Amino acid sequence: MTGTTARRTVVSIAVTAALACVTACTSADGPTDSTGATDRSERSLRSVERATGRAGSARVESTTVMGRELSLSADGALGWRDGLTGTLTITYTGGTTAETMRRLGTTAMEARYLPDAYYARMGDEFADRVGGRHWIKYVYADLEGLGATGAGFAEQMRDTTPHQAVKQLLASDDVRRVGEEATRGRRTTHWTGTVGGATAQTVDIWVDDRDLLVKKVERGRSETGELSQTAYYSDYGVAVSAERPPAADTADFKELLKAQESG
Repeated sequence: MTGTTARRTVVSIAVTAALACVTACTSADGPTDSTGATDRSERSLRSVERATGRAGSARVESTTVMGRELSLSADGALGWRDGLTGTLTITYTGGTTAETMRRLGTTAMEARYLPDAYYARMGDEFADRVGGRHWIKYVYADLEGLGATGAGFAEQMRDTTPHQAVKQLLASDDVRRVGEEATRGRRTTHWTGTVGGATAQTVDIWVDDRDLLVKKVERGRSETGELSQTAYYSDYGVAVSAERPPAADTADFKELLKAQESG
C-alpha cells in the first residue's frame, strides 16, 4: 500500500468510525420541530418525552444493520443532562465496511461521548498508520464546518438519546397506539409511526408504566439495502462518566482530513 493510499484508507476508516458512532444509538433522520400527532397521542407521547428527558441517563444495548455496508452492536451507558456524555463499546458484526476495518485490525471500538466532541478508539494496526495514536477525536464544531454532511453527523451525535425517537413520533402524521405488549418481561405500550427524511422510515417504541422507553425499533431503506436498528434501554438514572483520552494517544479527525488533502 502506497503512502497516499494508506492515508486515504486511514481517513476512510475514520469516517466509518464516525458513522458507526452515529448509527449505534441515534434515532432515524427526520423532522422534530413540527407536530403531526393527534391530540390524544400527543399528550401521551409528551409525557414519555418529559419522563425520558428528566431521567437523564440510561444503559443502552442496540443492534444496527446498514444494508450490505455494515452491521454492528453497541453496549454501554449514555447521559444527556448537560450535553451528551457516556461510553459505548461498538462491535462490527458484518458488511463490506466491517471487512475492510477487520483487515486493518479493528473489529470493535470504544466510543466516548463528551459535550463538545466524541472519541473513537481504534486498533493497534490503525494506530501504527497514524503515529501510534489509538484514538480519533471528532470535535462537533469541526464537523459542522465540513458542510451539510458534517453538520448532520454533529447534530445526530449530540442527539443520541432515547427521547429523540419520541420527538420524531410527535412529528409523524400517522402515529398510533398499537396496544399493550410484554417487552423483556415488562408490560409496555407499543407506539408506531412513519417519520420523514431522505427516505421514509418507521419508528416503533415500547414504553413502560413510568413513561420510559424500554425498546425502540427503526426500519427503512438505504442505497445499499435495509436500514434497521433495535435498541433497549434500562437502568434510567445510572451514573455515567467519560474521560478524555490522553492527548498523546489521540489523532484529530480534522488533521487526518488535511493529511488526505495534502497527500
